[in-house]
Amino acid sequence: MAQKPSIPKGTRDFSPEQVVKRNYIMDVLKSRFTSYGFQPIETPSFENAQTLMGKYGEEGDRLIFKILNSGDFLSKVAPELLASKNSAKITSSITEKALRYDLTVPFARYVVQNQNDITFPFKRYQIQPVWRADRPQRGRFREFYQCDADVVGSDSLWQEVELIQLYDDAFTALNLKGVNIKLNNRKILTGIAQVIGAADKLIDFTVALDKLDKLGQEGVKNEMRTKGISDAAIDKLQPLFGLSGSAEQQLGQLRSLLSASEQGLKGIEELTFIVDAITALGLQSAKLSIDVTLARGLDYYTGAIFEVEAPSGVAMGSIGGGGRYDDLTGIFGLKGVSGVGVSFGLDRIYLVMDELGLFPVTVSVQPSVLFINFGPDEALYALKAIKSLRALGVASELYPDSAKMAKQMSYANKRNIPYAALAGSDEMTDQTFTLKNMVSGEQQVVGLKALTDIVKG
Repeated sequence: MAQKPSIPKGTRDFSPEQVVKRNYIMDVLKSRFTSYGFQPIETPSFENAQTLMGKYGEEGDRLIFKILNSGDFLSKVAPELLASKNSAKITSSITEKALRYDLTVPFARYVVQNQNDITFPFKRYQIQPVWRADRPQRGRFREFYQCDADVVGSDSLWQEVELIQLYDDAFTALNLKGVNIKLNNRKILTGIAQVIGAADKLIDFTVALDKLDKLGQEGVKNEMRTKGISDAAIDKLQPLFGLSGSAEQQLGQLRSLLSASEQGLKGIEELTFIVDAITALGLQSAKLSIDVTLARGLDYYTGAIFEVEAPSGVAMGSIGGGGRYDDLTGIFGLKGVSGVGVSFGLDRIYLVMDELGLFPVTVSVQPSVLFINFGPDEALYALKAIKSLRALGVASELYPDSAKMAKQMSYANKRNIPYAALAGSDEMTDQTFTLKNMVSGEQQVVGLKALTDIVKG
């Protein structure tokens, strides 16, 4: 018996209806990116492993899909290394390439390679798939699309302000109103680590803090203990979990808590600039909030950190995120190029919009009209009309075979095609069509111009 085919866990097939809806989201995002001055680029689906490794922290490195070298790759591995069964060392010997984990690091590599041809500040957007060896669950996949917008070559905080506006603008255009844009600053996290006496554990501290939504306060504290952070240091964190009030009020409370940290105060100053600007400009439908526990466990953020939550009442993780990275191109040899960017989680945005019924009814993959096939002469007559309709942008289709009428009508119903056009000898003589509304059942005899006007709506 033939084996039943399947797809790998964490991946998906997409039906025509799903692809059209996904394309709708991407088209809206592209239009917003373009209106903000971003230009499109694309990079390869896989990179040299050394380009990716070490850029996402220890946890991120474990989630990178490595690609085995082609040919007899084991023959080049030293026998003593094979005998050691050290998977990490063996892996580095047999894999030189890896699937991209995100779009930001490949973008940094692109900037460094093309620095002489780029006009700075360089604003780019990129919509492509990425891969992560994560545990699949609702809203979390091993293959998914990212939609990124980044600016490199400017350290101006106005870029952060514009990216928050971009989030608000894009989600409003998608009719996904009420998203919560959470804001933090890596310098504030550094300041917190300094104040509690855990500066040497900054990465462990931020990785644990980033899991607050999953683990809760006690879970985060327990994870910090396992990383060697003392109970005395953890106790000093408690006031952070109780911050309340408006963004301005929370920043005031933070100033008091971080008064002994120059780095922390610098982060508060940057957030204050952003919050004040957004308050003056206003947002269309999104909300902006301060969340000092927001860490986003990526090693390369150095300033502002963003995360976007779905509207309240929707059980979904973040649907977007990003931040400021001052040192990313430096790892590829190009120093002093600051960058900031945001990402839209296409797959999660799709799930939220589908759950809330936010896709416009006009988003459809179906033709507007199906022409019934009665035979060679009638098919040719229909195709002449179809040619005219398509030239006017009306999606039209001829049933390929002169099958029974019931079968052709059933096809139209199953495809949710709103109209069926019939033309027999009488209609051909009169240069008309019998047009049937597949919803109401109403029929009328019309010429091609009237048919066009009706099916175009």
